[in-house]
Amino acid sequence: MKARQLVVLGGTGFVGSHLLPRLSAQGHRITVLSRNREQHRALAVLPGVSIRSADIYDDAALRSALAGADVAINLVGILNPHGMNTFRRTHVDLTRRLIAACVDSGVPRLHQMSSLKAGQGLSDYLKTRGEAEALVKASSLHWTIYQPSVIFGEGDGLVSRFAALLRQAPVLPLARAQSRLAPTWVGDVTEAIARCVRDDHPARGHSYELYGPEVLTLGGIVRAIRDAAGLHTPILPLPDSLGRLQAQVAGMLPGKPFSMDNFRSLRTDSVGKTDGYAALGIVPQPFTPWLPLLLQGAARQHRLDDMRKRQR
Repeated sequence: MKARQLVVLGGTGFVGSHLLPRLSAQGHRITVLSRNREQHRALAVLPGVSIRSADIYDDAALRSALAGADVAINLVGILNPHGMNTFRRTHVDLTRRLIAACVDSGVPRLHQMSSLKAGQGLSDYLKTRGEAEALVKASSLHWTIYQPSVIFGEGDGLVSRFAALLRQAPVLPLARAQSRLAPTWVGDVTEAIARCVRDDHPARGHSYELYGPEVLTLGGIVRAIRDAAGLHTPILPLPDSLGRLQAQVAGMLPGKPFSMDNFRSLRTDSVGKTDGYAALGIVPQPFTPWLPLLLQGAARQHRLDDMRKRQR
């Protein structure tokens, strides 16, 4: 395997923090672009990894960061959770800028994180992912696109978020409880990317649907989290009329825990048809056996947060 010079956008996020150790172990030299490198010093201890402060919307800065690189990896997720119209504009704009910077800097290879069902359904999030995919496919670059279902793992926004809600609420109202998902483990997603970086040529020009072996409803996922956590919180599935109202109200709260675009996204089942893991020789992990291990960490964090509140 040839070690390569990689530039990673979004490398300090959930998926990136799991991917970088795998890429580092393969011997690659990795530059991670971040708005504030001082907040992510822990990642810089990985062999071959450096964190570089950069404004990824500055074309000159992006070209400078890509100079001499062999591969660009775009893991950037939700850039602006406070407004999907802003997210749509910035995400598509970033993809366009990244493609242009790769071409100008002579970087021939792009790995792009997308989403299962990108370009389908009514949500701006999925539409945006589809628009970004179209830009990548129309470019002159050698590309690979990853389309995961909802991702779970240590530090995720799925198990940890619902576990916290179930502990706090006397009853959990749940919109779109009947929506179907195939949760996929972050370790499998990052292994897929690492294999495509390592075995470069076969992966070029391919999109990989990455989904787990268990197809569950959202209600079933939340019940499994509740039961594994030893809780007894009642879960109240909402009809769509009340689910929309919940999304409208939650969308006005700080941090937007649930939004209308989340609601619209859940109207499109996140279940795949073409097994990208099989094509890459990966046997994906099921969701439910991981819950006890993930909830240990969530419970530990909950206790720490509770102690901090008491000390205030």
